[in-house]
Amino acid sequence: MRLLSARLIISLIVGVMLVSLCSSGYEVWIGKRSLRRDMQRRAEVLAESLARTVERDIEKGGSQTLRKTVQRFANRENLMGMAVYDPQGHAIAITTDLAAKMGDAPPVVLETLKENHAADAFQRLADQPVHIAVIPLYSPDKFLGALAVVHDASYIRAQSLHVWRETFLSGLAQVILIALITLLIVRWSIEGPIARTAHWMKALRTGRMPSTRIGVPDVELFRPLAREVATFAESLNTARTAAEREARLRVEGQSQWTAERLTADLRTRLGTSRLFVVSNREPYIHMRNGKSIQVSVPSSGLVTALEPVLCACDGTWLAHGSGTADRETVDRHNRLAVPPDDPRYTLRRIWLTKEEEEGYYYGFANEGLWPLCHIAHTRPIFRASDWKQYQSVNRKFADALLEEMKDTEKPVVLVQDYHFALLPRMIKQKRPDARVAIFWHIPWPNPEAFGICPWQRELVDGLLGADLVGFHIQAHCTNFLQTADRVMESRIDWEHFTIQRLGHVTTVQPFPISVNAGDMTSEAEAPYEGRSTLLKNLDVEALFLGVGVDRLDYTKGILERFLAIERFLEKYPRYLGQFTFVQIGAPTRNHLKPYHDLEAEIEAEAGRINWRFQKDKWKPIVLLNRQHSHREIEPYYKSADLCLVTSLHDGIWWRRSLSQLVTTRAGS
Repeated sequence: MRLLSARLIISLIVGVMLVSLCSSGYEVWIGKRSLRRDMQRRAEVLAESLARTVERDIEKGGSQTLRKTVQRFANRENLMGMAVYDPQGHAIAITTDLAAKMGDAPPVVLETLKENHAADAFQRLADQPVHIAVIPLYSPDKFLGALAVVHDASYIRAQSLHVWRETFLSGLAQVILIALITLLIVRWSIEGPIARTAHWMKALRTGRMPSTRIGVPDVELFRPLAREVATFAESLNTARTAAEREARLRVEGQSQWTAERLTADLRTRLGTSRLFVVSNREPYIHMRNGKSIQVSVPSSGLVTALEPVLCACDGTWLAHGSGTADRETVDRHNRLAVPPDDPRYTLRRIWLTKEEEEGYYYGFANEGLWPLCHIAHTRPIFRASDWKQYQSVNRKFADALLEEMKDTEKPVVLVQDYHFALLPRMIKQKRPDARVAIFWHIPWPNPEAFGICPWQRELVDGLLGADLVGFHIQAHCTNFLQTADRVMESRIDWEHFTIQRLGHVTTVQPFPISVNAGDMTSEAEAPYEGRSTLLKNLDVEALFLGVGVDRLDYTKGILERFLAIERFLEKYPRYLGQFTFVQIGAPTRNHLKPYHDLEAEIEAEAGRINWRFQKDKWKPIVLLNRQHSHREIEPYYKSADLCLVTSLHDGIWWRRSLSQLVTTRAGS
């Protein structure tokens, strides 16, 4: 550290000296130029004031008078002397001191005599710097010669040396002062924090640092370094935790999946191939906020479930780029490495027009398939124009995926959700060697309900292009096989749950998925100290806290949840003033009328129940109607006594994942 401080101070001293020398040189040059211009001006004025007198003396032929005139003006400040020359360059009259130093006419005098115009020059005369100003002399009818005024210019050099000396001494004093101040700053503001950080890293390396104290101390001066050190610390802590968990699982003989086991398994299974994931929603969104760009992770179970897989195998994720700054953050191939702090895989963004997004996503997928598959008593809407856009966008994603896979042998493709039902068939037609799977994240209804869709045959045929079709639960698999049996010419193997069509076999299986909640579960065993701060920020006083985390969707049962809370308080009035429920609601698709109306209805219902029961600083429901990051939601999970999941019709994996994420506390 001392060597670093010495190098810093030496570098600073050298830099200040160079700047000081450059500044001094510029000041000297400016001063020298100013003094020269002043001398030129004075010489010109003196010569012009004497010219008429000298011309008159020459016309009269009085050489003696001419010498007296020249000698009379020879005693001025810095004036070395004057001389008068005839047209041939011979001196007619010259001052006594100048005659000894200047014999023949200088070149500047000859120039004036030849060109017949005024001239001046700085030169050396008998090793002495001088300035010579020359003007031509005339009579009314002829050219008489030239008058030369010679000034001593040595004082200009003396003045420049004086400026150099003064500037150097001033710069030296500044260097010493800056060096001392810098030394104090380094000692007080840099060495101390770096030493504490080194001590902190040593404690982290040796395992003496609690996981709850992962923050980097006192390095705000080095923000980029602080971020990298924090990332390194988190990675090291994660690696240590994973190693300890793996060792514990081996001792206990458990087969629980971990990120490390997932990585090893995927690398073994993929071999030299690569994994490609296709989804509508991207895992990272870049939004412009004023002049800055902010990156966020969408509140999506899809992202939570799939990102560990991509991180484990260095795959490629293709998704719709919907952020306002997404185009500014990709390369010329529309790719970027993510996660931003620790890149593990590639995100390829696909651009959609407003018409494509309106028809394919908001129209066919979310006004048609979403309510149809959830049987949510909301009428599905199918339009021919939306179907056309759905086909077009599926083809656009297929072309982009084929481009990404062109140099990969036997690629593995994992297509996500109801937005891309046509994609498996499109990929298989172009790349029969690709291993294609699609996971349908929403329910699959019975054949009678699905028969409402005018394009049910095309959708089922597209899905049967996959080698594997996955659903959340067995009932959805059964519904899909029944639908395929009804609308397509195919052979159904009910024993093995496979469908054979056009010589291709598709396996249909349930895959209840969840998230890795091991870290949160272990932390939930200890009391959470931030609960009081959380309640204070909500401006609520309560003994018991409940939480719900959902998109504001009509399938999530949020209105029914609020009614249940109202009934709970009616039935158990002793919890009035003691129990508060926080509903974290992420707005979604709210420019569609059913979602816009639902959002207004949820706000109205929360307001009605609060108006009925609210007292002082307590109210039964707190509605947080905005997008929240995982980091923002985590304190609510840790603080809550219970979590409510009341989906009317949804995948079972939500219940499983939340049951792992939230640990019900004693006394709830």
